[in-house]
Amino acid sequence: MKTSTPKAPAPRWLLIDAEGQVLGRLAARVALMLRGKNKALFSPHQLCGDHVVVVNAAKLTMTPAKFRRKTYFTHTGYLGHLKAIPLQRMFEERPVELIEQSVHGMLPRNRLRPQALKRLHVFAGADHTFEAQKPVLTPLR
Repeated sequence: MKTSTPKAPAPRWLLIDAEGQVLGRLAARVALMLRGKNKALFSPHQLCGDHVVVVNAAKLTMTPAKFRRKTYFTHTGYLGHLKAIPLQRMFEERPVELIEQSVHGMLPRNRLRPQALKRLHVFAGADHTFEAQKPVLTPLR
């Protein structure tokens, strides 16, 4: 008797407008779409998620307290070179990286994480380069 493994469905292209969305809630929804947990054929060992295009990353909203208090840390690898970047400065300078880091932290730590992140495409403005794929505008609940 042969074992049959269902094939992962072909990924769709979804478009999400981040204008007015809260960062954490947006990242959580995007992480679920990248994994494919919104589909009936989800299996945890296969990448069955969709391509997600996020536009207007520079128009996110956050609570004022988080805007003041939250700090992102990176280390260069050299002794004493711990870099602290406040959320406000990160949001002004690199809003795309802010969403990518948030989604990265919400994906499971396994071999599918880098593959899922390749399907995430974030743009600071309303224009994106994936018009040919005809992404479907997906509202977040």
